[in-house]
This record gives sequence, C-alpha cells and structure tokens, in this order.
Amino acid sequence: MEENQAKIPEGWKFISGENIFKVQGGYAFKSSDYKEEGILLVRIGNVGNGTFQFKDLVYVSSIFKKTHSPFLLNKNDVLIGLTGDLGKVCMLKHGNLPYILNQRVGRFHVQENIDNKYLFYLVSSGIIQRELEAFFAGGAQKNISPKQIESLSFLLPKSPTEQHQIATILSKVDEAITETEQLIAKYQRIKTGLMQDLLTKGIDENGNIRRQETHEFKDSPLGRIPVEWDCKTLDSVMELHNNKRLPLSAKVREAMNGDYPYYGATGIIDKINEYRLDGEFVLIGEDGDHYLKWAFQEQTILVNGKFNVSNHAHILRGTNACSTKWIHYFFNHRDITFYLTRQGAGRFKLNKASLQSLPILVPKNIKEQEFIIDKIQNVNYYKSIIEAKNMKLKLLKTGLMQDLLSGKVRVNHLIKETYTK
Repeated sequence: MEENQAKIPEGWKFISGENIFKVQGGYAFKSSDYKEEGILLVRIGNVGNGTFQFKDLVYVSSIFKKTHSPFLLNKNDVLIGLTGDLGKVCMLKHGNLPYILNQRVGRFHVQENIDNKYLFYLVSSGIIQRELEAFFAGGAQKNISPKQIESLSFLLPKSPTEQHQIATILSKVDEAITETEQLIAKYQRIKTGLMQDLLTKGIDENGNIRRQETHEFKDSPLGRIPVEWDCKTLDSVMELHNNKRLPLSAKVREAMNGDYPYYGATGIIDKINEYRLDGEFVLIGEDGDHYLKWAFQEQTILVNGKFNVSNHAHILRGTNACSTKWIHYFFNHRDITFYLTRQGAGRFKLNKASLQSLPILVPKNIKEQEFIIDKIQNVNYYKSIIEAKNMKLKLLKTGLMQDLLSGKVRVNHLIKETYTK
C-alpha cells in the first residue's frame, strides 16, 4: 500500500473497489423459463471483450420485469463475466433495453464519484485484468466472486471531470476501431460476392462479369459455366511437390531454430535454419478440422519465398494452363468436405487421390485468369490497408489505457480547454 501511495499522481487516490462500486450477481433463471420472445436474458456468452455479443440469444417472459426488477439492465451498465473465460467486460450501449441479468454475470453498481465509462475502461485494462488473473492462478475451475472484484484496489482520479475526459478519449479511439472493423466487414462482403462471380462466371472482353442472359454458358459438374471455361480435375492443371515435405518433431525443430518458415496444415508453426522450397506455391492442409470452417477460414495458403512444409499439408504449383494463384483463390473458401475421409470426431483427411480428383473451373485464356486474380488482389489490398489501420488503432488504445489509467499521462490541459471554450 505504501509503495503504491508513493506513486500516486497529484489529484489521484489509491482506493479499494468496495468504496466506489458493488458487483451484483444475476438471478438463477431456469431453462424452463426460456422463451422465444420477451425480455433478453444476458448470459455469460453475451459478455465479450469490450462489446456485447448478440449471439445465442435467449429470452424470458416480460413478467419478470415486475417480479425481478432488481436484475433489470439498462444503457451504460457495465457487465463482467464471473465464470469460465474470466475478465470479459462490456458496457450496454444499444439494443431493445432493458435486458435482465442471469447468474454468473456481474453488474457494477457505481457510486457518484466514478464515471461509468471510466470504470468500464479501468476494469477492461491490463492493470485490473492482471489482478483478476491472480485470483484463479493454478485453479482448475475459473470462477470469481463479486466480493473478490470489490476487493481490488487501484488508482483513481479524484475529479469526475478528469475521469470523464479520459473515458472520452478512449471512447473516440473505440469509435475509430468500430468504423474500421465495419469497413473490413464491408470489404469482406464485397470480396466474397466478387469471388463467387469471378470464379464461376469470369469476365468478358469488355471487362464485365458474364451473365447467362448475355453470354453463352454450358453445363459442367460444378454447374453452368462460360463456354470459354473448362471444368478439370486438379491433377491435370497442377504440379504436386509433396516429395519436398519435411516432417520434423517439435524437439527436432527446436534444435534447428532459424529464419525459414515451417508450415503446418493451416499456417506457420515454427521457423528453422534450412529450406527445401523456393518460389511460389499454394498449400492445402492434409488433415484437421479447418475444412468445416471453409466459409470464414481460408483453406489455402499462398507462399512465395524460401520455406518448408510439414507432412500435414499438400504442396501445389500451377502450370501453363492454370496459375498457382488461380488454384489458391479457387479453393480459398470452397467446400470440399465431400472429398474428405473422416479420421475421428471433427477431424478429416484430404489424401493425395482425393486432392487430385478435386474439380476446378479454369478459364482457357490465361490472360483472363490473370485479370480476375488482379481484381481479387485489389480488394485484398484495400482490405489489408484498413486492417493495418485497425491494428494500429488497437495498439494506440492499449498504450493510451496504460498511460491514462495509471496517471502517467494527464489530461488536465484538455479539461482546461473544455472550460475555456
């Protein structure tokens, strides 16, 4: 306590949580109370890292608004998960409020001397998260009680105005993060729709996506396709380089630590001091459960440079008839579960024979392939710029939370500017 007090910034105080808030646990609703409509029941799965998760929603009868009114939730209430993946915190900002609080979710009841949004950022910060982790270090079952949360001590600006100013700064960064994430989602939707059209209909000589109303199409095992295209088996348009795979145990890789990426079924798993492959290749996992996530998880990896591959991924390269990039984009989000062999619960295998028999649509004109790939890569480029911006904003927020919530960086000048305007 004395050590902490020695570091207290001017105008701040070191205080116990029980002096500024109480944590209320939710009511133990029964599954028989669940309804298809009514008042939304906030369960542990709805409390995300910073945001409310509108998923797996459950409702209870609206009659509970009267009979269980102490558990009603409203705008700006700060919630925390008390079980499982502890430390998840969110603030209710919108929706068809009020909601109602279920067991193992805590709601902060704050006193007048602390700003609700400031409390949200404080409890979300690494400062408090590390203390929460200490409560269940080494424990098998991750549970935390309201009393334990109330026992936390931390630095707090005495001035509600300073608290509000700090929360406002962090809120502005959060708004920017939300905007960039919405843009990322928008570009992903554009990319998904564009790839569906480009990889099945292609582009005509005028740069337009072909339509059956204006262009000639033909039947194929994968549906109607332009007459300028063919449906082939993958083995007829690619080279297989599985003979260059390098199966190594984790122990062996540890002794070979280096700079060259070592790929597994879905990505880089290590780096070693030698390489077997050099150039542009596409990797398709040989086994795992990622095949079931084809709609939102990439199924292929485009690699260019010096690298290695374990025996858990196939190594493919294009030919004069079909480029490596075309193979990558065609199978990047394609459902191939029909061709897999089940290895157990949730695990599948794409063996060599099944890989070679995969059907692939290929424009006969390699220039059309290149033009389509260029359009897809343009969308990827703009999406990557926004993703990089989003990452910078998140790093900025982390740094600001560390500095502002500890008093290392003060906002007094901003408060003065507010009052002089």
